[in-house]
Amino acid sequence: MLYYSTNLKAKPISFPEALIKGLAEDGGLYLPEKIPVLSPYDLNSLQDLDYRGIAFTIASKFLRNEIPSEKLKALIDDAYNYEVPLEKVKPKRYVMRLDQGPTASFKDFAARLMGRLMQYYLGLKNEQMLILTATSGDTGSAIANAFYGLDNIKVVVLYPEKEVTARQRKQMTTLGKNIEIMSLEGKFDDCQALAKKAFADPALVHLKLSSANSINIGRLLPQTMYYFYAWSRLCQKGEKVIFSVPSGNFGDLMGGLIAKQMGLPVHKFVVATNANDEFPLYYESGEYHVISPSRNCISSAMNVGHPSNVARLIALYDGVMDEKGIIHKPADMNKMHQDMFAISIDDKETEATILSAWKDEGLLLEPHGAVAWAGLKSYLARHPEDEEIMCVSLETAHPAKFPEKINELLGIDPALPPSLEGIEQKPEFITPLRHEYKDFAAYLLKHYGEAESGAPEKDGM
Repeated sequence: MLYYSTNLKAKPISFPEALIKGLAEDGGLYLPEKIPVLSPYDLNSLQDLDYRGIAFTIASKFLRNEIPSEKLKALIDDAYNYEVPLEKVKPKRYVMRLDQGPTASFKDFAARLMGRLMQYYLGLKNEQMLILTATSGDTGSAIANAFYGLDNIKVVVLYPEKEVTARQRKQMTTLGKNIEIMSLEGKFDDCQALAKKAFADPALVHLKLSSANSINIGRLLPQTMYYFYAWSRLCQKGEKVIFSVPSGNFGDLMGGLIAKQMGLPVHKFVVATNANDEFPLYYESGEYHVISPSRNCISSAMNVGHPSNVARLIALYDGVMDEKGIIHKPADMNKMHQDMFAISIDDKETEATILSAWKDEGLLLEPHGAVAWAGLKSYLARHPEDEEIMCVSLETAHPAKFPEKINELLGIDPALPPSLEGIEQKPEFITPLRHEYKDFAAYLLKHYGEAESGAPEKDGM
């Protein structure tokens, strides 16, 4: 199976090559040339498997000729050693809590398997790599923890210093060793722009840069798996499901759309954004406009004014968008409307949803999950004919990662998951960064320019 660039100018390459490269040389994102489809038998057999078994089944469809089955199974078994609760709110209404991993974020699912796959392929050739990633919240901590201590990989994470919570920050800044965290006085889009510029900089080619953001195909494939898992636990054979997905950089949604193309019986995806509403406006008008600077909302991980994965989404619907957000070939909007419903939820409605969910249903949500829950309720209010369809709303981060907002609204302190216990007492290691690409490039060259060199070793564990 080969992977092509959404900009259509780079040659198709294998999965290991796409995984290690991250971003195509033409600035596009990789997608499989052909998405494998599960047979009805394969699909129904998922109901007899646990999460690891489902993950192996899905991964095998993409990686059958790329990695020995027994090795793939071992990597998956090592990556997924935690629960995936499906919380029943009322009949036909569930919240899938993707917050039980080591950093209490849905991004653990992608980061842990991706890190293990990267380490496997690099180990085969005894090669080193520098991961460069931008975060608006949970990506940084998930990547930092997933790659922490890996022998063949160093990681540099960029984050907007004023747009992540203290607990989100400390989950990545307290690690050290092969993990370096850089704070930028700016927005997530500024961090992402610096990273993308570095990937395209010929002066940095020898650093062997790659990405662990959802621009990397290695992040997307693991994110198809929990959609299959939810369906297999809640639905009968052939029964359709509605998923409501809080959407920032659109990697989570892309995982679901790939799952649908693989044969998952999805009736509709509710695409719920915060006030960064560039995609809902595009969905309504067919015209795409980048929001710059992105709008700061309490659902901080979704503060993205130009989601990278929209280029992949448009490619799935036979269109072409470049990395700047310019559409060169329109997507099939009719098909998009059949598959999706897009809506923007502002902070006022997000807060009201956190309050009403707790008061009316005993459902504890943090801001990102509240955006998805509000989006689902809006969809069903407009489409009462779908009232009896199974609905699953994604909760993508643990409420304890947002203690100030939860306490402000509900007057309670969410219980800490094990991954957050004691984190406040750990020392932090942060490298401040000026908002100038030349300074960033010079720093990378100075600290990572030689094979034997690296960032100063720090160990906060």
